[in-house]
Amino acid sequence: MKHIFKDHKSTYTFLLLHGTGGDEHDLLGIAQYLNPNFNVLSVRGEIQEHGMNRFFKRLAEGVFDEEDLVFRTHQLHDFVNMKAIEYGFDRTKVIALGYSNGANIAASILFHYQNAFDRAILLHPMVPLRKELPDLSDVSIFIGAGKNDPICPPEQSIELERLLREAHAKVHLHWENNGHRLTQSELDAIKVWLLK
Repeated sequence: MKHIFKDHKSTYTFLLLHGTGGDEHDLLGIAQYLNPNFNVLSVRGEIQEHGMNRFFKRLAEGVFDEEDLVFRTHQLHDFVNMKAIEYGFDRTKVIALGYSNGANIAASILFHYQNAFDRAILLHPMVPLRKELPDLSDVSIFIGAGKNDPICPPEQSIELERLLREAHAKVHLHWENNGHRLTQSELDAIKVWLLK
């Protein structure tokens, strides 16, 4: 998978997962803003949809190809494991930072693996699929959501929060009123959350 790795000799590593149509460069500035000292592993989705990069296929807007999602979830999880060995970063201290499609596959990894991430920042995600979740007691999760998001309806964010809490994750749900786009106030809220 095409990717960028930046080694800052940190205990923590951001795993950056872009939205539909993005690439491995999209979230680098956000990672730099949130904590310039953390290592960065930024990955490009391998699926092409009308020339746009994605992490998994979909059947229509908001309708995921669940078979492909599950396959790509395991593939990405294995890729991060492999790169942790290759680059020598601590696999137990990975912080997922995903936006939209990237947040959805990050959430899917949480749904499948107990110790995939130390923390996860899911920006405008949907519920990836319905399944029994592992025990996520050791994971802290920030969900950034839009009350007027046309792509990710508020009820999706509320349901995702509920499912993650039921799996014992520590979840902070942050609301904005700026549709599906990321805002400075959202990034500021993440920065405060990370410091805690």
